[in-house]
Amino acid sequence: MRRCLTTPIHPRTARARKRLALVALTLLLAASPACADSVEVAPGVQVTKKTYSGPVNQQPFFGFAARTPEQRAADERFVKDMVAATGSRQKAFDEASLRGWRAISKGNASEAALRFNQAYLLAPEESAVYHGFAIVTMMRFNDIDYADELFKRARLQPHPLKPLASDHGRALLIGKRPQDARAVLEQAVVDAPDLADAWSNLGFARLQTGDAAGACIAADEAATRKPSSTVSSDLALLRRTAQCK
Repeated sequence: MRRCLTTPIHPRTARARKRLALVALTLLLAASPACADSVEVAPGVQVTKKTYSGPVNQQPFFGFAARTPEQRAADERFVKDMVAATGSRQKAFDEASLRGWRAISKGNASEAALRFNQAYLLAPEESAVYHGFAIVTMMRFNDIDYADELFKRARLQPHPLKPLASDHGRALLIGKRPQDARAVLEQAVVDAPDLADAWSNLGFARLQTGDAAGACIAADEAATRKPSSTVSSDLALLRRTAQCK
């Protein structure tokens, strides 16, 4: 017979129920996924520790692998040689990150990861490090969620590049998160209104969130800002899909 809640419980039964509750809680905790580790990658800067298969120097932050004394010595020699060759640590960072962007423009994510790891050795606090790693994560490992985290971190770091928000929004579009992308891109065109890419990406975000008229307005804005041949091709698709007049 089922007892009412007001029926007193025998002490032994109460103790048994407590033990069962503790066992259930233990099993629940064991079944829950462990929280991802957070790692400090620069003074006061923490990111999630994410690793992938492949060489560590082709992963963001060297795959978070522990550096051997020999590797640390090689890192120090690299930094010293780059600074000597360019004239300053800032110029060395600019050169390393420029090589990373060139690799990305060629679609070579492995080379880009190598270059941004070098930039990371030179100036781990710079926004471009996290921006570059975000794109590498998206291109090479198809991990949009981690790319999103790195884009957000890049926006908090010193000297963010003008295309940062536009690139972030495009990544969210690729990750089929148009509502999130639209929020980022609406701000992107405020922060960098002269970027055709930002307007083009916003057009697709508006279209995918049910705003065809807004998409056509964004396409018109992009067209007046000297779009590249790639963006022009995107705009033709956008106008056709949104049925712009």
